[in-house]
Formats: sequence, structure tokens, C-alpha cells
Amino acid sequence: MNPAFQLNQYLLKRQVFALTGKFRFFDPSGRLLLFSEQKMFKLREDIRVYSDESKAQEVLMIKARQIVDFSAAYDVVDSVMGQKVGALRRKGWASMLRDEWEVLDANDNPMGKLVEDSMGLALLRRLLTNLVPQNYDILFGAERVADLKQNFNPFTYELNIDFSMDINHRLDRRLGLAAGILLAAVEGRQS
Repeated sequence: MNPAFQLNQYLLKRQVFALTGKFRFFDPSGRLLLFSEQKMFKLREDIRVYSDESKAQEVLMIKARQIVDFSAAYDVVDSVMGQKVGALRRKGWASMLRDEWEVLDANDNPMGKLVEDSMGLALLRRLLTNLVPQNYDILFGAERVADLKQNFNPFTYELNIDFSMDINHRLDRRLGLAAGILLAAVEGRQS
């Protein structure tokens, strides 16, 4: 597996002034690990993740299953190995007030969920978009396996992704990083 998918902490930055969503993942020392760019004018979301900005080596693909879907499901595929890692499925009506996603394994069996931290803060965020940073947890049952926390900055989008509490590596990092990109992309369309 690509060494970029074996860390416990990442910083995701979304480029502010770009026509399409451009995302960069950095390690804790600030070194660029991964680069991603959304394709323009796609009816079905198709996000590719590369080992660097040259886009010479694709390492991950995140692809929506349907064109327009309120409860969208996104397959996450390891591009090098050519195999599905898992999927993330947005819970349509449940996500209206407080974001919630299902985390699925490669066979679409539910493994856990990705949830926004609290209903009160979720509602406040929808009213004061950039002033209240987002915070999400990925839970497998009652066990928290990842924390995705936005830095407070009204001018740019930065998301700290922390897997350090997942000492047994229950969550595939590729699936967790795909969740970060999807949250940044969805947040980008909402603001």
C-alpha cells in the first residue's frame, strides 16, 4: 500500500481561488503527500487523488454511483490495485440538519458512521457558515476511529484528520481521507 496512506495525522487544504475543487494533503511536518482535483462540469461526482500535483500517478478514485442522488453513495477505489476499498453513503434527510454518512466496507456492509459533532452546533453552522468550524467523528459502534476537525479560518478551508485513536487500524486510511475530501467538497458547495 502507498506509504501516504499509512499515517495517523493529515492536514487537508482546499484551494480557495480555483474553478474546481483542488485539495492537498500534508503530513504533520508540512510535506505534500497527495493532490486531488474535482473535474469540471461532471454530472456524476468523479474525484481523483494523485501522489503529487503533476498528476502522473493516480492513487485513489472517489466516484458517485448515480448522477443526482439525495442519499448519494460514493465508491472509494484504490487506483493502483484496482480494487474497491469501501464506500461512503450520505444519509439524505438525516443530513439536512446534521451531517451523517454511513461508512461501508468493500461489499457495502455498514461498518460505521461519520457524524457531525452536535445538532446545536450543526444548526449554528448552517446560519453562520464560516464562523463555526466543522467537527466530525467516524464511529465504529461506540468506538471513535477518526476525528475530522476544521481549523477556524473564515478565508480558507483546512481540515485536520486524526486517526491516532484508531490503534487497531479498523478504519482504512484511504476511506478516511476520501471522507475528508467529500466533506470539503460538500462544504465548498454549501458556502
